[in-house]
Amino acid sequence: MSDTGLLASQITSDVLSQAIVPALAAFSIQAETAEHVGAREALLDRAMGKSRKRKSSEAIRRGRRPAEGLAFSAVSVSGELLGTLRLWHVAAGTRDGKPVPALLLGPLAVSPEAQGLGLGGALMRHAIDAASRLGHGAILLVGDPEYYERFGFSACETGGLAMPGPFEPRRLLALELSHGAIARACGRIVGTGARIGEMGHRRFSSDGFAVAA
Repeated sequence: MSDTGLLASQITSDVLSQAIVPALAAFSIQAETAEHVGAREALLDRAMGKSRKRKSSEAIRRGRRPAEGLAFSAVSVSGELLGTLRLWHVAAGTRDGKPVPALLLGPLAVSPEAQGLGLGGALMRHAIDAASRLGHGAILLVGDPEYYERFGFSACETGGLAMPGPFEPRRLLALELSHGAIARACGRIVGTGARIGEMGHRRFSSDGFAVAA
């Protein structure tokens, strides 16, 4: 390619970027709805790859519904799904012979086109605030400490906990919303949320949303 062609290509790319970024930069965080399901699955496949379904955290979530009021979508002004985040009920091992209630955060994903706009951080802060307002004591996640420590997560209280499969202990992190919520907890993290399927007179889709009978 000639220098002129390269320059023209760069200019075209810059113009497109200037047109696209402002459109994506205006977003809102909403409660996840059934209309977001297909786009969310496609987004997760693009951002994390289909191997995401083999992760230990997925084994905890499989077959269960997200915690009530704690599944969120970041949506552009045009209605495009740009990011997703869910939290799930778990028992963070046991303490004094009793299950320790907590939430498991994930997956968190942002559309590749919307990277660098602060969506991930906005979703994290929104979810943490919502969990706190709903009275939950602690949030667990598996992720890079270098990213999640900015939100208050650390491995200080997770040394006695284990995932149902291979995991890196340094990446098993927790944020206590209530002081001492998971102190001295030990054992395997297990899912405790409602199962997908029938629940009383209501039925739920395979993604956890209520459907008509």
